[in-house]
Amino acid sequence: MGVIQYEHEVPSDIAPERLFKAFVLDGDNLLPKVVPSAFKSVEIVKGDGKAGTVKLIHFGEGSSYKTAKHVIDELDEVKKVFKYTVVEGDALVGIEKVTTTIKIEAHGSGSIVKSTSEYHTTGTHEITEEKIKEGKEKSKSLFKAVEAFLHAHPHEY
Repeated sequence: MGVIQYEHEVPSDIAPERLFKAFVLDGDNLLPKVVPSAFKSVEIVKGDGKAGTVKLIHFGEGSSYKTAKHVIDELDEVKKVFKYTVVEGDALVGIEKVTTTIKIEAHGSGSIVKSTSEYHTTGTHEITEEKIKEGKEKSKSLFKAVEAFLHAHPHEY
């Protein structure tokens, strides 16, 4: 088993509080609304939305995956940190789990979204640079879709 880690940052002109509220705190409702091809629905299997909560994500028809189950490891509204681990799903071929930490920080009049993902592979499975790049692009496109929604709806969140 190995661990592959990658980090990336995406700047935004949206204030960190508003971005965190939309992207993280209400992401279960907002993501299926703004990117229905990627997310069909998100349901809480166990918990209250805080650390320890288990969620089942149903991906949209535009996704090559059906479902994923993740556990919230940390949710800090003050520090704007969200950490979760994907523990089940058809995307985990050759991968035991994926842990992602998202931190939204103030940056000028907007914010910067910092994301770190750790892929815990099984056996000798390797993750290619192409797959890492693909993951970064998908993550960035989801974020940009939320950002576009916030620009179009300045009074929400």
